[in-house]
Amino acid sequence: MTDLKSVKAGLEARLAELEARAARIEADLAEPLSADFAEQATEREDDDALEGQDALLGREIVAVKAALARVDDGSYGECTRCGEDVGEKRLEAFPEAALCINCAREVEQH
Repeated sequence: MTDLKSVKAGLEARLAELEARAARIEADLAEPLSADFAEQATEREDDDALEGQDALLGREIVAVKAALARVDDGSYGECTRCGEDVGEKRLEAFPEAALCINCAREVEQH
């Protein structure tokens, strides 16, 4: 049986880490561009990469927050699509997993 207290602590630690990384990226993106045009081109490319990372972090933050909500409401470990057990090994590898492996495969195929 999954120890929900340790799962919640792990998810909260992961959330704090993700939010800190997102804040650093957002601070980098807020910096003004250099006056040098050649340098601006490089900075814009860097900003594009940072925006992509920020979007990925945002999705991961949403997934972790949703997992924490499932811990709180007692539905953690249940597939949000079919209601079946997500599986302990899947949750160990991917604590924010919302779908059982069968539903995850179906979603991935579409």
